[in-house]
Amino acid sequence: MTLNRRMFMGATAAAMAAPMVLADGHGKPRVVVIGGGAGGATAARYIAKDSKGAVDVTLIEPTRTYYTCFFSNLYLGGFKQMSDLGHSYGGLAANGVNVVHDWAVGVDRDTKTVTLAGGASIKYDKLILSPGIDFVDMSVPGWDITTQNAMPHAYKAGSQTELLKAQLMAMPEGGVFAMVAPPNPYRCPPGPYERISMVAHYLKNNNPTAKIIVADPKPKFSKMGLFKEGWSNHYEGMVDWIGEDFGGGNVSVDASAMTVTIDGEETKVDVCNVIPAMKAGRIADIAGVTDGNWAPVNAADMSTKADPDVYVLGDASQQGDMPKSGFSANSQAKVCANAVRGALTGSKVFPAKLSNTCWSLIAADDGVKVGATYEATPDKIAKVDGFISQTGESADVRKATYQESEGWYSGITADMLG
Repeated sequence: MTLNRRMFMGATAAAMAAPMVLADGHGKPRVVVIGGGAGGATAARYIAKDSKGAVDVTLIEPTRTYYTCFFSNLYLGGFKQMSDLGHSYGGLAANGVNVVHDWAVGVDRDTKTVTLAGGASIKYDKLILSPGIDFVDMSVPGWDITTQNAMPHAYKAGSQTELLKAQLMAMPEGGVFAMVAPPNPYRCPPGPYERISMVAHYLKNNNPTAKIIVADPKPKFSKMGLFKEGWSNHYEGMVDWIGEDFGGGNVSVDASAMTVTIDGEETKVDVCNVIPAMKAGRIADIAGVTDGNWAPVNAADMSTKADPDVYVLGDASQQGDMPKSGFSANSQAKVCANAVRGALTGSKVFPAKLSNTCWSLIAADDGVKVGATYEATPDKIAKVDGFISQTGESADVRKATYQESEGWYSGITADMLG
């Protein structure tokens, strides 16, 4: 039989439209997403929405309310209530995602099975991991997860954020707030330096003789000039930033004594926010897709180097130039969702488009930002171009930047959770 152009085009279209035949013979292809934050929730929603029911999507997330890390510093500063940060998963469920509130405790990549703490197991054809961060034990000498109630990290929004705010409010007049800042790379937001700004804003209005010490293992940090300008303008004399060159990397803490030792000098403090070194959330390690602290991925679709059927999004991934932000995770999730849907249904896969913006609030209506666009290269996600707020900007520009961040917050939470 001669294959003419019409027959070829028809056969090709049918092949592209038809769902792939799955090895174990079940009906719809199955995607399991672990982690319901900016990466996981977005990926689950987009796969369910864009496949129009052709893909069975299950999201595994232990908490019933998602509290955003982004904007959580504004709660510390008094600009937000905790209820402003909390979001339910009802919108995802209403849009076809099977939401399971449980912990994922095991991944068997040979049988493509996820095991839950409650005893259930779920099969997958594609697995997406978006577990966020965990902490590197003893990266700050004297601090581990058992001391987080005395010296909270507040880097997983919710009860830890509330605890840090309660400790801040209970500080004695003229007390000392200390932060041990994290080494690179770290989750941001909640950015350490926006947090210092928001703590300073609270103290200026409620405890104006209090002092803030920042012990930082880095010689510089993102938007450093903007923050230092802001601290000088709004909180003169309150913030003492101690960088690597002055001993900021030689730090230990004693949670029982409430002391911080910086380069051999011990200081008694009233509140200590320890932000340790970070690594990929534990399920990525359990799944065997990490190399060191993070999970290396392919830039074009966020699939792991270890397994083409397992993907890692957001903070947990080692992808190249993008920061570990909610905006980045949301952007990566859309690229991943498009690739996964295409692989499982034969639908068109579009080239990766990736971007990020990080806003920070320094004081009331004094917002700054940094951002970039990125492209997927064979080696990594690579920065193409970027932008950053400038020192000396007018009050109108800074207010507009803050208002822009409010609009983004509304948009991304709706985009994630429907």
